[in-house]
Order: sequence, then structure tokens, then C-alpha cells
Amino acid sequence: MKIKDVMTTNPTYIASTASIQEAAQKMAELDCGFLPVGENEKLIGTITDRDIAIRATAKGVAATAAVKQIMSPKVYYCTETDSLESVAQNMAENQTRRMVVLNNTTDKKFVGVIAIADLVKAQSFTSNAAQALFKAVSQNNNSTSASHVA
Repeated sequence: MKIKDVMTTNPTYIASTASIQEAAQKMAELDCGFLPVGENEKLIGTITDRDIAIRATAKGVAATAAVKQIMSPKVYYCTETDSLESVAQNMAENQTRRMVVLNNTTDKKFVGVIAIADLVKAQSFTSNAAQALFKAVSQNNNSTSASHVA
């Protein structure tokens, strides 16, 4: 089974110049806690509901400030033809709960998002891989090395 079989399709992103409030509203509308951030049709970062709470609200950053001010500048990604196990291992190594999914062509088009929940729902995902992933992302370690960082 490949990532394309379990990922969330029809992805959306938010512009880096959009306000933090717009990002929160879009997350509420889509019932999600993660949005890739784009600029000039290129993904340049990600923003999560936790980023909004910790990097904006807790620090008094105005809701009208641009998403770019509080986003995470790293974009962890995989390709739609990667195996569930390899993506789980990459997520564990980088302690991330979600990854952007790109196609395998040279243009690396944004085609989806994969989350831990998507991996766990997949029948071919082994319990050992799931346990390792949960353990790794639950640790409080801010490791930044990644084999797939844009």
C-alpha cells in the first residue's frame, strides 16, 4: 500500500500573507489543525493550530498579523508512491504528525496531506510501525534533521 491510497486528497493551502485569523477560520471551516503555507505557488512552510496558540496568542501577536510571522518554515514531505512504513519512519525521525504529499513528477505538485491518523487507519500498517511512530512523535525533542525537508 502506498501513501496515495490513504492520504487526504484535494489539498488546500493558505497564502503567507493571509492573517492568522484567516488561517484559524480556514482550519475551523475544514475541520483541520494543519495548513501548508504558500507563496508564489510554492510551499514555504506550515502552520498548525498549535502554532497559532503558542506562537501567536500566547505571545500577544495580533490576529491580523501575517501567517508568515508564526509559521514553521520547514515543509516535511513525502511522495504519493512512498510506502506507509517509510513515511512513518520519516515522521518518527522528524517528530512530525503530518506531512505534505507531492507527486513524483519533476514539478513536485502538491497533491495531498498525510497524517498519523491516515497511516493508522490503513490495514497494512503494522502495529510495530505504529508504536514506533507514536513513541517518537510523543517525545519532547525538537530534532530538525530530515531527509525530506523542502
